[in-house]
Amino acid sequence: MFGKRTKAENGAEHLRGLAFFEGFTDADLDRIAELAESVEAESGAVLMEQGRVGQECYVIESGQAGVFVAEEHVVTLGPGSMVGEMALVDHRPRTATVITETPVRLLAFDTKAFRQLLGEMPKAEERIHALLADRLKANQAD
Repeated sequence: MFGKRTKAENGAEHLRGLAFFEGFTDADLDRIAELAESVEAESGAVLMEQGRVGQECYVIESGQAGVFVAEEHVVTLGPGSMVGEMALVDHRPRTATVITETPVRLLAFDTKAFRQLLGEMPKAEERIHALLADRLKANQAD
């Protein structure tokens, strides 16, 4: 399922091309790399299960993952997408199951690192709140 975990490396250079971090300074990106772990997962790995308590969120660096709600495929996400943040923000069980569709490389943020990210970087907090608002609108439209 999940491969090895290592500290994220090459900060700004490595993260600059990911959509989620667009507009972040090199110093911000270096700090993000310090907070995150790099994780690899095979195709078919369950990143999170709907209804379970969340302890981590991820930014997809490479590969794709499918999002399922009540076992129905909702969307496929690729590089630059964040998943799992809702459970860390509102301290509720996961609202979806996320399963890798290809081998993936992820940036993993545990609860402590996620809180540090939000506390230290207003741009990250803004981006996450915008993401949450978009997801809530999408859920209400269904």
